[in-house]
Amino acid sequence: MFKAQIPILAALLAVILVAWGWLFYQHWQMVSLPMSQMWMPPSNTAAWRVADFALVYSMWAVMMAAMMLPSAIPMILAFHRVCRQRTIKHYRLSYLFTLAYLMIWFLFSSVLTLLQWQFHGWSWLSPMMDNQSTVLAVGVLFLAGIYQFLPIKNACLTHCKSPMGFLLNEWREGVSGALIMGLRHGATCLGCCWAQMLVMFAVGVMNLPAMALITLLVIAEKWLPVESAVICKAGGGIFILWGALLWTFQS
Repeated sequence: MFKAQIPILAALLAVILVAWGWLFYQHWQMVSLPMSQMWMPPSNTAAWRVADFALVYSMWAVMMAAMMLPSAIPMILAFHRVCRQRTIKHYRLSYLFTLAYLMIWFLFSSVLTLLQWQFHGWSWLSPMMDNQSTVLAVGVLFLAGIYQFLPIKNACLTHCKSPMGFLLNEWREGVSGALIMGLRHGATCLGCCWAQMLVMFAVGVMNLPAMALITLLVIAEKWLPVESAVICKAGGGIFILWGALLWTFQS
């Protein structure tokens, strides 16, 4: 059974590695190139051009793929197993399911791009995309922490932690079914993790250690055999404490 999953798993890992490699390359450029050779988002919102929006959007889209696709591996492999039992087109359907899942995060990347555009205009982010506002950082951390305690967070996480439960309840046949299921899983995953993604505005948009830690947190939430409510509250407590300490020492 596992042997049949190797190609789809290898494809997922390849996408994840390429995405992280691109992020490392972008970070290297930011810390290594002279300022005169480096592209930076304009501080004035009126100065942004289509190319600036495109570059920022591509950064967020790759970041979402790098950070969120690892946590979706169990769901994608479960979908692939069921497809393999029901149809000969299991690879095609599995790739479509994954693409539809990522499309939700690519749409969310548009929201993140618009937020970054506005934050630069308010001078809350530096040209290097580092946080310059204690209010923004603390606000984002409190928002992420409070969201962890809300019933919708627990409901979405419970869904994400049960791949077979999702497939039993949401199964649809064919290409359209794979796309619909991928979109629905992506939407639920977004409902689970959107606030955690905003934390990047608090720690610096291209902060690689923070990206890795948030990715590990999302994976732990979805993979650990611990009740979702317990994990949600633990993560919420960490974010709120972090925000409180930041406010205490920087205000």
